[in-house]
Amino acid sequence: MNALPPPPLRQSFLDGMSRAAATVNVVATDGPAGRAGVTVSAMSSVSADGEAPTLLVCVHHLSPAARTIIDNGVFCVNILRDDQSYISDTFAGRLGTADGDKFSCAPWTAMESGAPRVRDPLAAFDCRVRSAERIGTHHVFIGEVGAVFVAGAGNPLIFANRAYGAPARVLPARVGGETRARERIRVAALHTFGPHLLPSVIADLEAAQGPVSLDLHEGDQRHLLGLLRTGAVDLAFLHDFDLGEDVVAQTVADIAPHALLPGNHPLASRDSVPLAELLTERLVLLDASPSRDYFLSLFAGVGAPTIGFRAQTFEMVRGLVAQGLGYSLLATRPASAMSYDGHALVTRPLADDVPPSRLVLARRRDGAMNAATRAFLWHCAAVFGLDLD
Repeated sequence: MNALPPPPLRQSFLDGMSRAAATVNVVATDGPAGRAGVTVSAMSSVSADGEAPTLLVCVHHLSPAARTIIDNGVFCVNILRDDQSYISDTFAGRLGTADGDKFSCAPWTAMESGAPRVRDPLAAFDCRVRSAERIGTHHVFIGEVGAVFVAGAGNPLIFANRAYGAPARVLPARVGGETRARERIRVAALHTFGPHLLPSVIADLEAAQGPVSLDLHEGDQRHLLGLLRTGAVDLAFLHDFDLGEDVVAQTVADIAPHALLPGNHPLASRDSVPLAELLTERLVLLDASPSRDYFLSLFAGVGAPTIGFRAQTFEMVRGLVAQGLGYSLLATRPASAMSYDGHALVTRPLADDVPPSRLVLARRRDGAMNAATRAFLWHCAAVFGLDLD
């Protein structure tokens, strides 16, 4: 085994490589030797040509996944989306699961080889081990790709400067007197609340001061908090949940949850709905962070709900409920009482005493804002009664 390079060279190498941005990937295997997985950033294409495309991944020799991959002879490279850092942290050993099984952190399916694939990664490559060689502390696996999964949309989770990040479009400076890129307002909003909250705020701001240049991002809590922390956005409308001390947040609204029912549901005639009377029916769960955990927490002391469907978008939840496939719990109340396909929906407050969902406007504690963003922030302060002092 080769000796380690002298410490100065080794540290310089590590510092230099930390500047290289890489996708975050979970390499997972299953077969006669069992199931295992590990988070890696060392993944690269080798060739798209030949009998089959090939790629390489590097796995530390101390990881149990290395030996399991060799014995099973197959693995799947899951390229994670920018809202899936919790999967990376779990397989890197930074987060635990209630049952101690790393695979419990996400839903999985099997690729053709039997190797596990996250149900909804950005992309996944099903591989058979073509070669395995240990170099230094790592096994270098060359995988022959047999099948590929590619998501319809999304952005990759990136690791650089020893931290997670997300790609942000680099906008060129405008010329001819137009607004420069640095003068754009960069704001993010939860996809559940954004469509009902931001359009009127933006319209009022333009009515007061003229057209604005705005970069608008939508997504779930993890995704948007990542954008805020990495500086891809300057302001974000988020839930008051796990924000951290590096984020300053002002309360925009406390929102009471409600039950969403099909128009012909027996409970639709009630003034309010007890959670206990919903336990025997299927819950259409908004499976986005942190809404998922918040809505499930409302059943504490009542009983375990029966989850019939998990949907990642607000309108999919409404569509499934409108078809009579279950009920849901939501915080947002759109003006329309109809689903996209024209079926009636009813919202009713919960009869139970449950905590509200708190919506906040968040910004980095040490973040600098341009004049346009500061104007937007002060406009939001006036609209929502925020105290910015």
